[in-house]
Amino acid sequence: MNQVTRMSRRVLIAVAFAAGTGVAFAQAPAAAADGQWAKSHPRRAEVNARLANQNHRINKEVREGEITKGQAAKLHRQDRAIRKEERTMASTNGGHITKAEQRALNQQENQVSREIGH
Repeated sequence: MNQVTRMSRRVLIAVAFAAGTGVAFAQAPAAAADGQWAKSHPRRAEVNARLANQNHRINKEVREGEITKGQAAKLHRQDRAIRKEERTMASTNGGHITKAEQRALNQQENQVSREIGH
């Protein structure tokens, strides 16, 4: 095989590799679109709605003088930790959370909710 043929073969391999890589990256936006849809998955929506409601309750309790800003900050940190855990769970399960994960998150939210009410 002469030097020109070997060089042409290397160029073809490089082009094929580059094209294959381009296809992989072109599919990434489709996967991201699936992730956007998954945010409205019923179990995730229920967990996140509860977190939003608790955030509102915490702020209301501070306005009414029922809890201090320090207590509110602690409760907000707990809620952020729950939200982070929900996102982590969803990222490992194709954008969804399982019923068992939802149950665990709800139990954590119940604990924070009881602290808000005191």
